Amino acid sequence: MSQKLYRPTFIKVNLQAIQNNIKRLMEILPEHTAVIAVVKANGYGHGDIEVAQAALKAGANLLAVATPEEALHLREAGIEAEILLIGTSPLSFLEEASKQNITLTAYSYEWLLATKDLQIPLKLHIKIDSGMGRIGFTEVTELQQALAFISKRDWLQITGVFTHFATADEEEQTLFRKQVSRFEQLLNVFEQRPAMVHTSNSAAALLYPDQHWNAVRFGISMYGIAPSSWVNGELPFPLEKALSLHTEVAHVKKVTKGSTIGYGATYVAPTNEWIATIPIGYADGLLRKLHNQSVLIKGKKMPIVGKICMDQCMIRLDEKIEVGEKVTLLGLQENEEILIEEWAEALETIPYEVCCTFSNRIPRIYSK
Repeated sequence: MSQKLYRPTFIKVNLQAIQNNIKRLMEILPEHTAVIAVVKANGYGHGDIEVAQAALKAGANLLAVATPEEALHLREAGIEAEILLIGTSPLSFLEEASKQNITLTAYSYEWLLATKDLQIPLKLHIKIDSGMGRIGFTEVTELQQALAFISKRDWLQITGVFTHFATADEEEQTLFRKQVSRFEQLLNVFEQRPAMVHTSNSAAALLYPDQHWNAVRFGISMYGIAPSSWVNGELPFPLEKALSLHTEVAHVKKVTKGSTIGYGATYVAPTNEWIATIPIGYADGLLRKLHNQSVLIKGKKMPIVGKICMDQCMIRLDEKIEVGEKVTLLGLQENEEILIEEWAEALETIPYEVCCTFSNRIPRIYSK
């Protein structure tokens, strides 16, 4: 990172871990199976450009994003690999998508019909809604209409077809298998199967070889995070976490018994004790609901006390320490580790969301 770091708060991203996860996945995939590296949402908070470059270097064949702006951000960074936009695309973006060689998702006959007068060369992946209830074709008749529409317009080229599983990360497989069956039914509507067929998200790519087809999408697990606790117990290989979160102690003071800490005076010191302030708060993604979590200082867990502020929070120490002491909020320090799954549990959410809450105010520092 060229920018000088004044505030000592940063996210460290281990690009080698991302590459190792991709390489290990490729070892269990059939030969010639394409890997689609999903770098939407700023690479799940890790940094889209740096992750994309690392993924391609590790052997990923193409990149997936969710919005036009995400696709253009990669192109502006000089990334020339194929990019698939797996979300919706407004008509105003189609000309730029064609110029920038960005593959779009065709998800309804209505959307296709709106393009009829544009005559813009486009590469398309057809999205099948097999049970997610989000975008995509659900009925045979609508899909037939769409394919007939495309066949009469030589500027539209179908290069892929895909679906997305709602419960591939759950032990109960009933809906998952229904989606598999429904996708296969709609796939049979195609007179000629598209060049790329992909149904697997991270969970299915890791656990269900029958759903590898000839391409898989590698999202959350590319970053070293299992899609669910159940998947974590079934992994074919250990994932390497890429993200850790760090700062330093900015201030230390001794408070007396009965002193209150933070907004609302919710923490009252039960005895004389040392309190450290660290320069990170909810504006950075350390959300207020994490006030009962701990951080690592000198390899030991120290609790957050009081309400987390916008830019700072306070830590109860077991001894006096020096300003500048290293603090790890997520990741390994000496023999102790704080996992992103612990934060997700405290927030009653999933690790995906935790990754995406880290603001751009926190610099990302990359190691290779």
